Amino acid sequence: MKAQDPLELLAFTDPVCTWCWGSEPVLRKLRRWYGDQLHIRYLMGGLVEDIRTFYDRANAIGGDPELANGQVARHWLEASARHRMPVQTHGFRLFSAEAPSTYPQNVAYKAAELTQPGLAHRYLRRLREASAAEARETGLFGVLIELADEVGLDRSTFVRHLDDGSAERAFRADLETTRRYGVRSFPTFVLRYADEAAKLHGCPTFPVMRATIERLSGRAFEPRPPAHDPQALLDFLLVDGRAAPVELATVFDLDGDTLDRLLADLAREGRTKCVPAGNGCFWEAAGPGLPAETRTPA
Repeated sequence: MKAQDPLELLAFTDPVCTWCWGSEPVLRKLRRWYGDQLHIRYLMGGLVEDIRTFYDRANAIGGDPELANGQVARHWLEASARHRMPVQTHGFRLFSAEAPSTYPQNVAYKAAELTQPGLAHRYLRRLREASAAEARETGLFGVLIELADEVGLDRSTFVRHLDDGSAERAFRADLETTRRYGVRSFPTFVLRYADEAAKLHGCPTFPVMRATIERLSGRAFEPRPPAHDPQALLDFLLVDGRAAPVELATVFDLDGDTLDRLLADLAREGRTKCVPAGNGCFWEAAGPGLPAETRTPA
């Protein structure tokens, strides 16, 4: 094996899976600490084909779309107490007779990937935020278009991929890959390096991910931790977009008191602001002259 062999993380996911939302802190840390040494490839697994025929026995979710919304909201709130990512249950309505499936969100991600691959992960992030922390009905075509506009995707190309079947075909290919890897729950991760691979279920911690990378690669990849100062936090928010406190604490290896102090310093200078979101909040860069792509949609 050679150090120049690619290190790849296959992330089997669904845009509206609460535990996939809960894995965002570790995924963001991986991106920041490993940078271009690691390629993260998202594969859409299609959590709910039709809520009317779906049943999650462990969490008592499924059946009538309107009743299922209350079931899902309760489950997401319980999950949030563990993963600490914000969720909005007031006004929550993920499913309806018009939108009984999470497949549209999966297909929309593939449309984003086909339209502008460099923006696809931002679109996935907005899908997650809008579904989990904003209670937006992301299964509706109009909302999917709004989110595409928010991250700067070319609207006509995005819609074309939705309309001509290319995004649907790409999603079906992801489903086949999901089956081929024997994935039955989300999130599931597969780390690959040269001829080696390891499957990780659920929400593995960063130390588990790092140890797996080291085992597969023979320590061929060296993580690069960020600085622990206000400017590093601000730079992260400018480049990666708004973040929940648990994400910042995870990425920067900071305890709660230290993180609060650094964010308070930035807020006093008018360089960051805290935006309420459901049962939590996001921190985002603030101030005049920000690049358009760093401004968080209302």
